[in-house]
Amino acid sequence: MSWLQLRIAVNKPEVEALEDALLASGAVSVTLEDGADDPILEPGVGETPLWNQLRVTGLYPSDIHTDLALQLLAENFPGQLQHCRWEILEDQPWETLWTEHYHPIQCGDRLWICPSWREPPNPEAVNLSLDPGLAFGSGTHATTFLCLQWLDAQPLAGKTVVDFGCGSGILAIAALLLGARQVIATDNDPQALLATRDNARRNGLDEAQLSVYLPQELPVVKADIVLANILAEPLMTLAPQLTALTAPGGQICLSGMIASQTDAVMSAYRQDFHFAPPLNRDEWFCLVAKKRL
Repeated sequence: MSWLQLRIAVNKPEVEALEDALLASGAVSVTLEDGADDPILEPGVGETPLWNQLRVTGLYPSDIHTDLALQLLAENFPGQLQHCRWEILEDQPWETLWTEHYHPIQCGDRLWICPSWREPPNPEAVNLSLDPGLAFGSGTHATTFLCLQWLDAQPLAGKTVVDFGCGSGILAIAALLLGARQVIATDNDPQALLATRDNARRNGLDEAQLSVYLPQELPVVKADIVLANILAEPLMTLAPQLTALTAPGGQICLSGMIASQTDAVMSAYRQDFHFAPPLNRDEWFCLVAKKRL
């Protein structure tokens, strides 16, 4: 089955009225996109910010009467219908289509991240089999890659690691496969905890090696390494907790910020940590530091 979609460029104050008008004209769904390369990097908790310029797309059944739909739209929307055009959208298995474009990724000298449906390119490497599901963390994003690359270069044998904001579990599992003795993973999204457990089983890890908790259930621990691949604002807010989780002489790896945010993040930790030079990839930065004794 095919669908028709109607795309319209509007400014922020017009969005709500246009969305209502699209639905009134027969659209089965409405999608909002950035219309001017104006990214929203870090919305506050509970906030749903919008861009100043947007592309609004209404999705219609293919048998819709397009002239009538446009007439209804014009009657219900007082604004100008700028750059309005119909497009044919072929029906596809969207929930699985992305898997065709997810390929194995080499992260350092030893570690490869391999989609669970593909064979590892190097069977002799440390191969992490991954199915991200609905959780963040596939290794393709620069923030995750930087953490994985750093982990690959660390002597992890016998160490205890905390993965704070574990997402798919990719960092936690990589640490174990690279030699860590035990990893404690936490995330405030229950779906992430399920994904982490599933991916741990997929990689043949013993449940005793990887403990998974909601943040409020996290036990008191002093870890050799603390990983936090989240965003700048929560990294700063969580500084007292992440600092307390790191053993004296231990290391912390903070990822998920852009260049303009690195100084503020370091300031939140500098009293207790000595920072190495920042790591960066594709305009994203990762900070690594050693806790003072």
